[in-house]
Amino acid sequence: MRLLIRFLMLSASVFLLSCEKVIDVDLNTAEPRLVIDASIDWIKGTSGNEQKIKLSTTTGYYDTKFPTVSGATITVRNSANNTVFNFVEGAKPGEYVCQNFVPVIGQAYLLTVTLNGITYTATETLLSVPDIEPEITQTNTGGMTGDEVEIQFSFQDNGAEDNYYALGIKPSYMAFPEYELEADENFQGKKITHYFSDEDLKAGHEINIKLYGVSKRFYDYLRKIILASGADTGPFPSTPAKVRGNIVNQNNADNYVMGYFRLSEVATRNYTIK
Repeated sequence: MRLLIRFLMLSASVFLLSCEKVIDVDLNTAEPRLVIDASIDWIKGTSGNEQKIKLSTTTGYYDTKFPTVSGATITVRNSANNTVFNFVEGAKPGEYVCQNFVPVIGQAYLLTVTLNGITYTATETLLSVPDIEPEITQTNTGGMTGDEVEIQFSFQDNGAEDNYYALGIKPSYMAFPEYELEADENFQGKKITHYFSDEDLKAGHEINIKLYGVSKRFYDYLRKIILASGADTGPFPSTPAKVRGNIVNQNNADNYVMGYFRLSEVATRNYTIK
């Protein structure tokens, strides 16, 4: 099952069809909620010792910046041996850094965030991922119209277990990657091949490919976000329904936070368009 989302940067100067002026619409703004971006990525071939967790809050629809959150105490504990890794706020407000994290495939980790007397927790397992195979092929007859530059790359699924993957594909001219999801239910133990094309790809453009090993729960979570975000085809698509992650407010579960605690081994590969 393959799903695709492109993150678009939209400005207030966007005009549609023959509109000649911007119409400001008064929108109700909900009370800000805490957002915990706790993505632990272990890039293959690195020690994975430096990791970051970011705290911010939701904000108004037309606001372009997300307020950062300072003053939290953040730890991640390896549940197998009770080793605690402290994430300390650094020079950038709202960014908490750990310099001695030890990633171990298959082990569960417990996230604990304490802020203003409230404790938030989540548990997730660090999952492995196969390598992206070295051979990447290119054609200039790809895409829906058959006239786009297209690349093809593959990775080998582990047939001994059920696997879930997320892919981030970012050409050098894009501000954000395109994301895809993949479950191996139809490719158990087989080579999985992906295609990427874009009308703006030209010779010399570099494409960065990242393959993440993710849990089924995160797969389902991101799938809901992708589907919800695609439900609105207007100029300012938004998520019509709240999608909750795995982080729980231990003081009051109804006062939930946004975000997800995820740990992934990550395979990367770069390709330059010929």
